[in-house]
Amino acid sequence: MAAGAVALSRGWPGRVAAICVAAFLLLPLLAVIWRAEGIGWPDPGDMAAVRFTVVQALLSAGLSCLLAVPVARALARRRFALRSLYIGLMGAPFILPVIVAVLGLIAVFGQGGIVNALLRPLGVGPVTIYGLHGVVLAHVFFNLPLAVRLILQGWQEIPGERFRLAAQIGAGPRDIWRLLERPMLAAVLPGVFTVIFAICLTSFAVALTLGGGPRSTTVELAIYQAFRFEFDLGRAAVLSVIQLCLVIAAGLIALRVTRGEGFGTGLDRVVDRWDARGRVARGLDTIWLGLAAVFLLAPLLSVLVRGIAELGDLPGTVWSAAGASVAVALGATGLTMVCALAMALARRGWVEVIGLLPLAASPLVLGTGLFILINPIVRPSDLALLVTMAVNVVMALPFALRILGPAAAGVERDYGRLADSLGLEGMARLRWLILPRLRRPLGFAAGLTAALSMGDLGVIALFADPQVSTLPLTVYRLMGAYQMQAAAGAAVLLLGLSFGLFALFDFGGRWRADT
Repeated sequence: MAAGAVALSRGWPGRVAAICVAAFLLLPLLAVIWRAEGIGWPDPGDMAAVRFTVVQALLSAGLSCLLAVPVARALARRRFALRSLYIGLMGAPFILPVIVAVLGLIAVFGQGGIVNALLRPLGVGPVTIYGLHGVVLAHVFFNLPLAVRLILQGWQEIPGERFRLAAQIGAGPRDIWRLLERPMLAAVLPGVFTVIFAICLTSFAVALTLGGGPRSTTVELAIYQAFRFEFDLGRAAVLSVIQLCLVIAAGLIALRVTRGEGFGTGLDRVVDRWDARGRVARGLDTIWLGLAAVFLLAPLLSVLVRGIAELGDLPGTVWSAAGASVAVALGATGLTMVCALAMALARRGWVEVIGLLPLAASPLVLGTGLFILINPIVRPSDLALLVTMAVNVVMALPFALRILGPAAAGVERDYGRLADSLGLEGMARLRWLILPRLRRPLGFAAGLTAALSMGDLGVIALFADPQVSTLPLTVYRLMGAYQMQAAAGAAVLLLGLSFGLFALFDFGGRWRADT
């Protein structure tokens, strides 16, 4: 009885945090539903936005998976000096600010970009990056690495003994594809496709910068336009309900089709792929790995080349926006770590479920609901940075919780009984037991949260006025004013701050963690 009471009292901060998160998610959604009641059926323009949203998500997910298969296969059967670095590159777009990537893609594929410069002597007309194909291109840029990592994990889960057995019975590359690789892909690809499809439904910043025309408007972009250009809160609420239904439906489908592969177990030994020793196979793998690296690196290098020289001439508004972004990122990081750690230590299933709910939420829908709630009380632009920080906390919470949850459970499993016998409770338990053994995951989670918050271009676009801005919003405004050189310089600053904060927190977590 006493142990149960101690455990109950120990988990109350996590339960309080979970209740606050649930309220933060639920109240804006209720406000949206209340405001949308009685508005009527969406007009043809809204339905066109729904169709475009679904079509671009389908195309983006399909192309990402299609291109990821040969890249993941090449990584699975090749060992080379920089392989770990290459796989690390596949994780970089996750923390890359969207507006920086879009600016880089414009520098490569835009009207005056590298691709058009190469095509012009051949007499081929200029390629435009705006519209459906531009949105899909940006989504592939962000989601190809994710698809590669997920599919590569499927390849690595095929026991090495199966490849050895295939070699012993003389199975060729086609046989290995038919017997081992194709069944694995049939099990893995549906889950990867639906996850990327769900992600592409909520990519507001991509649609804002590369879409926007009557035929290239997503539901989230239509919400933004209803706010900024028409101030039609009723229409924005209806669109928010539609977006909410789309995201929930995609999330449910993703949960249903994502399943364990069931390829059996082995001794986890690295296996020599005899089926990949031929020159043709080696050449194809090298080509796919090279093309993927160029596709991911060229936009970033283009931004760096164009922007580094502009850092010294950036206007004061850029630096003030950078300060605001750093303040928002640090505040969001601190609050996220407090909430995630408290919820991870609560050890309650319903607490974890609430912590993962933001994965099914759209930041623009939350922003719409918060605007509806705040507008009658205070001018929303006065709270733009605070609301942006709060939404960033909620949206980063699932990632932080998935990082800290298993680590916290392991600490309690290994040292919990000893700590109980010593009477370590409350702040003493946190200081002497929990924090020292969670330094690494805390540092990584904090760095991830800070980078995501630095690059966020979502709710701030709804709430900000010309006097209030974050660095991503300032880059977007400079692009809209056709000040591309200044935008490139601001993008380099944003890139440096995002990766700098990630590296600072991650290194801080790893520094002397084992001493």
